[in-house]
Amino acid sequence: MISARSSRLLISTLLIVIMGLVGGAAAQQSAPDSRPAPRQKPAARKAVSRDQQEIDQLKQLLAAQQQQISQQNQQVDQLRTQVQQLLENSQQANSAAQKAQDSASQAQTTASDAQAAAVQAKQEASQASSSSADTKTALNLVDTSSKDENRHLAALEAIAGRFRFSGDIRIRGEDFFQDGVPTRNRARVRVRFGLDGKLNENFLGGFALATGSLGDPTTTNETLTNFLDRKTIGLDRGYITFNPVFAKWLSLTGGKFAYPWYRTSLTMDQDINPEGFDEKLSFDLKNPVVKNLTVQAFQLLLNENRTGDDSFAVGGQASGVFKFGPLTTTPSFSLINWRFVDALLAAGAFTNQATTSGNPAIQIPGEGPGCATGFGLASVPPCAFAANGMTNATFTSANGARHFLSGFEYADFILNNQLQTGIKRFPFNLVVQYEDNLKAAHHPLDATGNVISSLGSQGKSYLVDASFGQARGKGDMQFGYSYYRIEQDAIISSWAESDQRAPTNILQNKVYAAWRLHTQVTAQYTLWFGRTLNSNLEHAALATGVSPGQTEPQLRRQQFDLIYSF
Repeated sequence: MISARSSRLLISTLLIVIMGLVGGAAAQQSAPDSRPAPRQKPAARKAVSRDQQEIDQLKQLLAAQQQQISQQNQQVDQLRTQVQQLLENSQQANSAAQKAQDSASQAQTTASDAQAAAVQAKQEASQASSSSADTKTALNLVDTSSKDENRHLAALEAIAGRFRFSGDIRIRGEDFFQDGVPTRNRARVRVRFGLDGKLNENFLGGFALATGSLGDPTTTNETLTNFLDRKTIGLDRGYITFNPVFAKWLSLTGGKFAYPWYRTSLTMDQDINPEGFDEKLSFDLKNPVVKNLTVQAFQLLLNENRTGDDSFAVGGQASGVFKFGPLTTTPSFSLINWRFVDALLAAGAFTNQATTSGNPAIQIPGEGPGCATGFGLASVPPCAFAANGMTNATFTSANGARHFLSGFEYADFILNNQLQTGIKRFPFNLVVQYEDNLKAAHHPLDATGNVISSLGSQGKSYLVDASFGQARGKGDMQFGYSYYRIEQDAIISSWAESDQRAPTNILQNKVYAAWRLHTQVTAQYTLWFGRTLNSNLEHAALATGVSPGQTEPQLRRQQFDLIYSF
């Protein structure tokens, strides 16, 4: 790149050269004109000739000089062009130098800014380092807190994993048909909800709520009636079981619990949950035939009586599970002794949920069937507690107290069999039961309370139930038939099956079918048809217009159920 000083020196030299050339050319052009013209004299003709030659020479010389001048002019033009280019280059160089100077100034400014930014960055880095330390501390706190929360969540999950929710909702349509009696139709709902699980390694526990009248322990149904009022719900179960890790074969249960022993609806309704205590020893065996042996004892608390003996029951059962090829059979034998049950015949107004009491009648709040009526039974409290009717034989003593004619001690034998048919979903099931009340009176009473000496003890009952299939998984189906024969004092009528014709003194049949539509949804149909066994007996359940001694027409009861289980 040419500096500005060198450019000015070069231009000055070129201008001096150009001016010298121009000055020389001008002097050469003006020289011939300054010479004086020769005088034309005859005497000097020879001299003229010489002069003419000199003139010609001068002309030639002038032409040559003019040509030279023309060339010099061209050179001057070229030099001017070069000078112009040099000026332009000089201007560009000056502009570039100015830009370079500006860039240098800007670079210096940028450097200053960069230095300031570096100082600020250093400060920010220091702050970031401090923030990083704070953040690290905060992260450690968060991590510690997160670990604590995870431990809490794990503990909650462990607790939740130890418990199981269960229950169902059942919608039922029901019809009653009997000759001489108006047809009855009704709809009912049942809701049950329970929670069961491990309290710790050695204790189990749970509770359940259920709908149903507080004055009727034999059903959890609520009839859709009473002008859209709310339905009753109460505590259905509440229990604790001690089942130690070191002795899995031992179970000790107390509270209000589901039946811990083998039984059927022949002796007690399915919806009843007994109250008291149960002690069980159960041993699972690896024997090819004997799979399990169990013995247990139980004590049931029935009623606390302030003015007399408390009502209770004690009992026990021995059972086993045996396998013979495709046949699995479970025999069981129970003995239950019911004590001081006369309290059932003199229950208070609240217990019976009676609607009226006293004279004059006084309204008692609460729902329920009220007093069970019959020959010699009071129609106002204290009265008989039997939601579905008192069909046992009773009498009134000289002091006006009411008593059962029979005592009650059940000797109950059940044989439950399942035979695999080769079709997994359709096993054949057969249940046979024989129950004998060992304390039944030797003779029953007639409709007017007199002893029928020609008729023996009414203390036996029988059940045969046969079915194909099962209702466990989606798509399963089951079809079955049951036959019941229950004599008058075979069982206590206060806790008998609520869906049959009457609590006792009946011949009863049941046809049923179930279809598992979904894992949690079952459709079910049940047809009950039966009649009173002996219409001559005291408290026999008879249809309208039927007199003692006559055969009662069968009562048919249809039930259409849709059950959602969870």
